[in-house]
Amino acid sequence: MLGGEGGVTQMEAWREMGLSEAEHRRMVDLLGREPNLTETGMFAVLWSEHCAYKHSRHMLKTLPRRGRRVLVGPGENAGVVGLGRGLALAFRIESHNHPSAIEPHQGAATGIGGIVRDILAMGARPVALLDSLHFGPPGEARNRHLLSGVVGGIAAYGNCIGVPTVGGEIDFGPRYTDNPLVNVLCAGVVAKDRLMHARAARPGSALLLVGSYTGRDGIHGATFASAQLDEASQERRPAVQVGDPFLEKLLIEACLEMVATGKVEGLQDLGAAGLTSSLAETASRGGTGVRLDLDRVPLREEGMTSYEIMLSESQERMLAICRPEDAQELIGICRRWGLNADVIGETTDDRVLTVRQGGEIVAQVPVRALTEEVPGYYVAPRPPADLDERRRVPEDLPQPDATQSLLDLLSSPQLCCRRFVYEQYDYQVRTDTLMTPGGDAAVLRLRGTRKAVALATDSGGLASRVDPYRGAALAVAEAARNLAVVGAEPLGITNCLNFGDPDRPEVAWQFAESVDGMAEACRALGIPVTGGNVSFYNETEGVPVHPTVVVGMAGLVREPDRIPAVGFRREGDFLVLLGSPEGELGASVYLEVVHGLVAGQPPAVDYARERMVQGGCVALVRRGLLASAHDLSAGGLALAVAEGVLHAGAGAQGAVVNLPVPIGRVDGLLFGEAPSRILVSCSERHLVRVKNVLERWGVPQQVIGRVSAKDLTVRVGGKPVLSATTEQLRQAWEPTLERMMSG
Repeated sequence: MLGGEGGVTQMEAWREMGLSEAEHRRMVDLLGREPNLTETGMFAVLWSEHCAYKHSRHMLKTLPRRGRRVLVGPGENAGVVGLGRGLALAFRIESHNHPSAIEPHQGAATGIGGIVRDILAMGARPVALLDSLHFGPPGEARNRHLLSGVVGGIAAYGNCIGVPTVGGEIDFGPRYTDNPLVNVLCAGVVAKDRLMHARAARPGSALLLVGSYTGRDGIHGATFASAQLDEASQERRPAVQVGDPFLEKLLIEACLEMVATGKVEGLQDLGAAGLTSSLAETASRGGTGVRLDLDRVPLREEGMTSYEIMLSESQERMLAICRPEDAQELIGICRRWGLNADVIGETTDDRVLTVRQGGEIVAQVPVRALTEEVPGYYVAPRPPADLDERRRVPEDLPQPDATQSLLDLLSSPQLCCRRFVYEQYDYQVRTDTLMTPGGDAAVLRLRGTRKAVALATDSGGLASRVDPYRGAALAVAEAARNLAVVGAEPLGITNCLNFGDPDRPEVAWQFAESVDGMAEACRALGIPVTGGNVSFYNETEGVPVHPTVVVGMAGLVREPDRIPAVGFRREGDFLVLLGSPEGELGASVYLEVVHGLVAGQPPAVDYARERMVQGGCVALVRRGLLASAHDLSAGGLALAVAEGVLHAGAGAQGAVVNLPVPIGRVDGLLFGEAPSRILVSCSERHLVRVKNVLERWGVPQQVIGRVSAKDLTVRVGGKPVLSATTEQLRQAWEPTLERMMSG
């Protein structure tokens, strides 16, 4: 890594910073001269894949972005949707994959800090965190180290700043062993009249740097995130920043107090590429320029060069834009919170980023060259040669004992209890959490209203490994279904798209298929995409991670006091299946866990049926007719019933299920993963009303059994095929992950 300005030739500089020869020529053409080292570094970070989306932005434009509640779409720090009564929700998901692979605790912790500041930059108070974590098999010590470090980092940072971690998911797959994926979503609430934008729109405004002093940590973090991991990656540990959550908490409160004065014109966090990106991007959005004096930037280390200051990614820093006459008042607010705040420059009308140090100009670059003249790349996609083979399942696949298969699924890393992880998080801080981790979606009350917000994260899982198009579509559909079971109307999605090297034709195919699948599902279900993140180069020694599309969805709950439970509530309640009982085994967890196969064509989403099932379920929740509701996804119908038992209260920890003889295989009926299905339970007095509501929505339905005091029995065509005691289910499900983590 480059550490200063002396003794490095220009050719060594731009090559070492990850720029190609063609990009270097383009840089020279835009400037009309050879850039100096500081300018080269500025181009390198803002033209990195992490910041510039060189391989993806042409595809992202195909995603639907408009919706009646969308207030801010892609292009800002976070998307924003209206909640009514003058309130709005800002939410976004980001990745911190490479840093977490090198230093899992700090990598995950600073990922939390960064996404929280993205929400803060919209003027919103952060109210919830969710994550989507992907690791290699926990049987390997390396993967246990990564999981433990990442979870510890999320807990340590999130708990300290007072933002609850309320939900998420954990996935395991062999190709995440050396390159875990750490995707974190943050949501915040803001009054619409206090909504901020990261924009410097008026020449002559003061640029106020707030928060931590600037050090040498994190230099070239953006370019580090835009390269493969290899044996040399450990040498790049200085690119992993160290967070201070207590300082972040002060920064949150100070920024919100500044926003409340009405004297902040724009707000931007300092994340990837530090001062370079925050200044260039705010100026670009506002059509202005910047004059920066590095002698005014508070430093924590002596002798820092302009190169180091401009590229530092020191954490817990924000850039506030205000009128010069208001700067001292805002600085006073920061000082009351114990924070440093200094005016480091001003906006100009020349659309040039000019940097001075020691009275001399050390960098001078047109803003447009850094942000709008970024090269773009298109790689012709090519599907894998074995695609047809992946989509086939052996016709002579045996059908093992169904009870043992269910116990194997419950005790698998993919489906076992996650309590070991989420109990490390403070998910009740702020006291607004209505639905705690372990269910389909998190729910938080909106203070001062009778409404609540629902949040969920889902990924394409095994389906994306076989068919990225269907995997992405299924992720969108499942996230919407997870909101439906708590009675929420979807407002929008944010996404995190994680792939390997985009210059590989097969990776280009995975990415293009995934974006197309997501776009189709969002259009069909009427859910806009408000923003997100693309993370490429997730591969180690030439082996890419599994294509991983993570969907974060937000919804509005109008009757939070009527939300049903995940688990069964009362003995004797009826079990009603919304959707078809027939499942599909393609790309199912059952095939992976029981048969050792990641194969088979994933099911397609019938969007008309998906809308009916979700709409019918929301209607039932709003009428208060349901005791429990749980969507059918991984593990199919048998697992949904078992989880209803495992999440149940005393006196309802069992079920008797009667299913018709299937058209296909019995294991497909029990463990198949067809979408557009929800399992609900209701009392006998509500059963007729439940059926009537579902008929009005056109939802296929059938009563498949009743809740019992204990134990699970499933009959098919009147013949018992599965029988397990409640204790057997619990012993298979609850202790698995904790046992694995202990080695």
